Amino acid sequence: MDEKDWWKSKTVWGAVVVLAGALAGMAGVQLDAASSEEAVGALTALAGAAGALVAIWGRFAARETLR
Repeated sequence: MDEKDWWKSKTVWGAVVVLAGALAGMAGVQLDAASSEEAVGALTALAGAAGALVAIWGRFAARETLR
């Protein structure tokens, strides 16, 4: 089985949205299915962008050169 970073998982981001929706519901806010799907897409894109930025930063912060 291939491995990937946790933040690249749509399952994880879907669970985060469900958790956020549950907490929002407890606070009296309601999310419909379309809003949840949009939130998962937005969070997945944000996680991808964050990963790219960390990779770029890591390359510049590295103390060794690439071969």
